[in-house]
Amino acid sequence: MTDPMDKVTEEKDLLGKLQNSVAGFVGYYDRERRRDADKLLRDTVADRYEEQWDRVSALQAQMVAGKMLEYVDDVEIAAIKLRTFVDRLRGAPRGYAGFFDAVRVNQDELDSLYQYDLELLDYVGLVAEAVDGLEAAVSSKEELPAAIEKLVKAATGAIRAYDRRSEVVITEEES
Repeated sequence: MTDPMDKVTEEKDLLGKLQNSVAGFVGYYDRERRRDADKLLRDTVADRYEEQWDRVSALQAQMVAGKMLEYVDDVEIAAIKLRTFVDRLRGAPRGYAGFFDAVRVNQDELDSLYQYDLELLDYVGLVAEAVDGLEAAVSSKEELPAAIEKLVKAATGAIRAYDRRSEVVITEEES
């Protein structure tokens, strides 16, 4: 996957070059590009998790058709966690702070946010693996409780990883 920061920085136009020549504007412009990259990355991460949520939903339908109704509610717990995670990720603040805002997001904080989002992208592999396990368990009708538990843990882990992201931003009053 290409780095979203590269995509944002390659689109620097004439106006961007002029803005960089204004004293004090370079850092602000760079932060804006990082915010754009952060948003692009989070949208990509949300898309990947939504793909897994779609798979879980399809498995629930398969379970209903296969008369495995006693497990559908347990799978719904994981589905709700994934859906909530995707919705929170899509609605996450961009780390925006203008020149005069009370909340200042500095370069290090933006870099940390970006790093958290990259880790969330890596974590989707664990969720996909858990969904693969559930898919195999539904097909074989064996070890469903263990596969469901693994999926719930993976979805819960994604939410916890996202919650740690908010620890990065510090307001001026706190610093």
